[in-house]
Amino acid sequence: MTIQQPIASTTEDLMANAIRALAMDAVQAANSGHPGAPMGMADVATVLFNRFMTVDPKHDNWPDRDRFVMSAGHGSMLVYAINHLLGYDDMPMEQLKRFRQLGSRTAGHPEYGHAKGIETTTGPLGQGISTAVGMALAERMMNARFGTDLVDHFTYVIAGDGCLMEGISHEAIDFAGHLKLSRLIVLWDDNGITIDGGTELSTSTDQQARFAAAGWHVQAVDGHDKEAVAAAIETARASDRPSMIACKTVIGFGAPNKQGSHDVHGAPLGEDEIAAAREALGWSWPPFEVPDQVRDGWRAVAARGAEARAGWARRLAASPKAEAFRAAHGAVDAKALDAAICAYKHRLSEDRPKVATRKASEMALDIVNGTLPNTVGGSADLTGSNNTKTKGQTPVKTGDYAGSYIHYGIREHGMAAAMNGIALHGGLKPYGGTFLAFADYCRPAMRLSSLMGVAVVYVMTHDSIGLGEDGPTHQPVETIASLRAMPNHLVFRPADAVETAEAWQIAMTQEATPSTLALSRQGLPTLRTRHTEANLTARGAYLLRDPGARDVTLIATGSEVEIAMAAADLLEDDGIKAAVVSAPCFELFAQQNPAYRAEVLGIAPRIGIEAAIRQGWDLMLRQEDGFVGMTGFGASAPAPDLYRHFGITAEAVAGLAKDMK
Repeated sequence: MTIQQPIASTTEDLMANAIRALAMDAVQAANSGHPGAPMGMADVATVLFNRFMTVDPKHDNWPDRDRFVMSAGHGSMLVYAINHLLGYDDMPMEQLKRFRQLGSRTAGHPEYGHAKGIETTTGPLGQGISTAVGMALAERMMNARFGTDLVDHFTYVIAGDGCLMEGISHEAIDFAGHLKLSRLIVLWDDNGITIDGGTELSTSTDQQARFAAAGWHVQAVDGHDKEAVAAAIETARASDRPSMIACKTVIGFGAPNKQGSHDVHGAPLGEDEIAAAREALGWSWPPFEVPDQVRDGWRAVAARGAEARAGWARRLAASPKAEAFRAAHGAVDAKALDAAICAYKHRLSEDRPKVATRKASEMALDIVNGTLPNTVGGSADLTGSNNTKTKGQTPVKTGDYAGSYIHYGIREHGMAAAMNGIALHGGLKPYGGTFLAFADYCRPAMRLSSLMGVAVVYVMTHDSIGLGEDGPTHQPVETIASLRAMPNHLVFRPADAVETAEAWQIAMTQEATPSTLALSRQGLPTLRTRHTEANLTARGAYLLRDPGARDVTLIATGSEVEIAMAAADLLEDDGIKAAVVSAPCFELFAQQNPAYRAEVLGIAPRIGIEAAIRQGWDLMLRQEDGFVGMTGFGASAPAPDLYRHFGITAEAVAGLAKDMK
């Protein structure tokens, strides 16, 4: 295949070829990586940054910067090359030379928090474009609150064929089109190549028609014609809808013997092909060397961004909304929230309501949303079941983004990714709900929340066989264990309204850890009838009933704590002293010191009680200890019948305790 443009001559041509050279050199040095996408999209990316992007490398977290998301995360060297050329101080050439090596900032896929200028972790295809939808929505919501003087930026995405094949892309594209997120521009790397070969092997979708059907503005250009690319971006920026620009490119552009084939996708080019590419592109400089002319071109982009940021800073200083804007981007007012939750807990202990913890969550959210000004709720079409909308919240609508509640539709995966984007954008604190059984639809985005350290809150209701008649498809017997297995993720299963309030207090004050609240459908009594100012849920597990010298320890979570208390009463009638431990959050209990854990668990025989499988209970139970819970899937029947059928009852717990004594 012949190269489709003459040897580089203009500065912008050289700027693009610098990306190509750095990408192929870094991949070759690592003997690992994906040179094809960076080389193919170098022209598009150069036009985007050189003519449109507004960023300031010296202030990488400037709130009104444009966002750039490399959704095709395997093309990470495009990001690293650009950030080096722009002058980010943590991306010297040494980092590019150490591409994909232990301890470097230049990981195989872009990792949020590892280096400046990386807006989100990408790599799992489809996540980037879907997270970007949340960023674009947050931009419009913040604009509605603070005006164009303070919030006026674009979110740009480079997405590949793989991103658009992944199912999550449909959810994200549909949602963005419906809301008319006009500040979102997707540049599709339309190169027709997958790992296995040409895209015709596995798809015949007309992607342009698909985006258009979802309400997007759609254009198509030659991705190596810089003027055509620039004109398309200019038109997209003026649209009142999100835009997709199909950029027809040659993967590995510039490598004369490998470009255009899947061979260039995910392997080093080899020394001979790199030499041939240098000759074909007119790039005469040795590996990892960039001429001053090229650096000057890229640094001019940074200088333009610095000037824009300085103007924004002046507008912020003069704005009557400056204090509120800074507060929105700062840490949660933990002191105010602590005081509000503490007073609320006192009322709960006095009133002793019997409510499902999903309802208790709504009650606590009234306090949270009334205290914190920038919370944003939502649900995947289950608002009335998840109880995620509180009084005073108004929906975000197409063209009206001033609300604080988002109807995500039946798009659990898209919702979770969008919440990541909202949180990453800054200024808003998102939470969103669905049934716990559908956490598996959210899981890839939940995993990225944990990996990135983004403190999104997932409200997961109908948390056990207690949901009853909907049956085993909706009864998440294994889901809690799987979420507890996820690093850097707090899983709360509160026993009553007091623990639910405490869980919300903890979740909303996390700075780098997401949380899942697993909440019941069935009503549960208030067990914490004596008010404590301390947040006991923050200890992860604590003694709810302490008989002194104990014969057995009953450890339960959520709706089964009531069963444990009833079992303790039965055992007391038989002269057996049972301690009851409520364990709403295993992860927080694991963080306590050994002495505290030993005090709570004791040395007597233990029984774990949870309407779920035993896996993941090793923190609490020894091999010889007992467990009352599920060993298989559930069934369709009223909840009380199911608890009796599966033997999760106070009588069963008491019987096991007697057998173990």
